[in-house]
Amino acid sequence: MTRDSSASRDPRQEIEIKLPCEELDRVRERLAALGAEKLSDLHFESNDLYDDEEKRLSRSGSTLRVRQAGGETILTYKGRARFEDGIKQREERETRVSDAREIDAILKALGLSPRFRYEKRREEWRIDSTVVALDETPIGRFVEVEGDPPEIRRLVVAIGLDFASAIPYSYARLYELKRKEKPELPEDMVFSEADSKPKS
Repeated sequence: MTRDSSASRDPRQEIEIKLPCEELDRVRERLAALGAEKLSDLHFESNDLYDDEEKRLSRSGSTLRVRQAGGETILTYKGRARFEDGIKQREERETRVSDAREIDAILKALGLSPRFRYEKRREEWRIDSTVVALDETPIGRFVEVEGDPPEIRRLVVAIGLDFASAIPYSYARLYELKRKEKPELPEDMVFSEADSKPKS
């Protein structure tokens, strides 16, 4: 998740947790009751992770992502994650690009290519300086909370979730683990053709 949600926090740092939550409607109701501001309606996102043939980026714990959503293309770099009291923190830098085809061509010219794609439907809310994303994915529903650690902890409790259920993995890693359980799953984490995709 990428929002400059706090003026006091370095916007180049991603500080967040991810929690499984099948009852997103309940979380949505809690957020509205708390006076949260809705930042975006539910929308479709496509994310491509780029790497070289040796997968040196992923092996180093870094990520280079091209996201397309809502008619925009965003290039994001994420550094190696570290965990403090259960909250994931890492360097994050991103910029919007005007042409998805050109950024793909540039990255390929540098020896990088799309190695994994994951899709999701996302809705975002903000309360004070904390941003909450409600995600529907092909492997389940999740809530991501980003902000300063004390605010993250308070909001997780306020929306009725259990901080102890936080997942330390990215969607790419979660899907990798899921494919070990179900090898018949496709290589990429994408919705089936039968699933409808809200227009971006």
